[in-house]
Amino acid sequence: MTQDLTKGPILPQLVKFTLPLIAGNLLQLTYNAADSMIAGRYIGKEALAAIGTGNPLMTLVLLFTNGICLGAGLLVSYQYGAKDHSTLKRQVSTGLCAGAVFSLTAGAMIALFSRQIMSLLRVDPSILSLASGYLRIIMAGLIFSFIYNYLASMLRAMGDSKTPLYFLAVSTGLNIAGDLLFVAYLRMGVTGAALSTVICEALCAVFCWIYLYQKIPSLRLGKKWLVVDPCLLKKTLSFGIVTALQQSSVQLGKIVVQGFVNTLGVTSAAAFNAVNRTDDFAIVPEQNIAHAMSSVMAQNAGAHKYNRVKETFAWGIVLELGFSFVIAAVLYMFAPQIMQLFTLDQGVIAEGTQYLHLIAFMYFLPALTNGIQGYFRGIGDLRITLVSSIINMTVRCITCWFLLYRFGFSFTAIPWSYLAGWAGMILYEVPILIRHLRKGGQDAETALK
Repeated sequence: MTQDLTKGPILPQLVKFTLPLIAGNLLQLTYNAADSMIAGRYIGKEALAAIGTGNPLMTLVLLFTNGICLGAGLLVSYQYGAKDHSTLKRQVSTGLCAGAVFSLTAGAMIALFSRQIMSLLRVDPSILSLASGYLRIIMAGLIFSFIYNYLASMLRAMGDSKTPLYFLAVSTGLNIAGDLLFVAYLRMGVTGAALSTVICEALCAVFCWIYLYQKIPSLRLGKKWLVVDPCLLKKTLSFGIVTALQQSSVQLGKIVVQGFVNTLGVTSAAAFNAVNRTDDFAIVPEQNIAHAMSSVMAQNAGAHKYNRVKETFAWGIVLELGFSFVIAAVLYMFAPQIMQLFTLDQGVIAEGTQYLHLIAFMYFLPALTNGIQGYFRGIGDLRITLVSSIINMTVRCITCWFLLYRFGFSFTAIPWSYLAGWAGMILYEVPILIRHLRKGGQDAETALK
């Protein structure tokens, strides 16, 4: 159920709110990784590479829709903390309409031109048909992914991070079962993996909508789900577009790096898919601690409790760093076993293991950057998160290019380029953070109001 985060001890609230977010995103990653694992095991490394080559682009589109979810969610958190329920209802319907239009349009366009897009990304000709077919089906179901993520964001904005987790757990189980049915039993290849994903996303959206109708009377909007408030639409798009651009700049960087990796051959492309999935598992808890920080801070900003805003940030950084050291140890010790979850090809395992051994020592940097970005989102200063992410990806891509094509590095260029990007990000963010903290958090008053 919904929860007021403007009262009570902050650390227990932050942990309690964060854990379902982490569990939910780990389930989401399991949901996505099931396609790669089952395809790699039952079809071969070509299928694993085909699914992986489309993943950065699919994630880019999802990040644009999620930008609307996060932007609207920040505003709803502020309105919920301020007890402004009339504006909150109009905010929810406005964000849903805007996101639905975008997801339907983007999904249709990418599905239509999937083969041409995969060609532009320099996908190996031997897997081009597989990659474009998988992308086409996933994009056709984009609307279902948006609806679930949007409704889940509204619940989290009002303090309920548990309910979306329950729906996602059911959907994840169904997706794995669907992958085994379509891929392992019916031998439908990557088409079966894509169909399983879309079906389960649709079920997740339906479950969440039913819950909202039955359990949260204030969101039984009926025909008012189609209400679009022009003023709120402008603010939602302002927050949503900046959030989407910030997240998308990260994914654009990954797409550029994916293009570099594709020139190294199918073995490296398959290894990159596997380590990307692993990276997602490793970093998503750090991202969710930051999202929890943002929600808690936005509610407290709405209630004008600025000391709690600063205290939330301090505890969030402690949680971020503590987690980063734990996950680094796990990945370093079990890198070969992790790679074997995706494939039995020894070349792919060797490249992926080397990557994980290097990146494990670098995870404290994204822990810091995620925590700092959580603070800036929480007070509504999204410009900082956008600029810092652009710096990160620009430095990452330039470094990767030089290491690969000027200094003769192989697959190990990838983690070193990530290190350079995170370092650039921190150098930009920290001085601005210090100035904001000295002001006491009052910046949120004008940014989110």
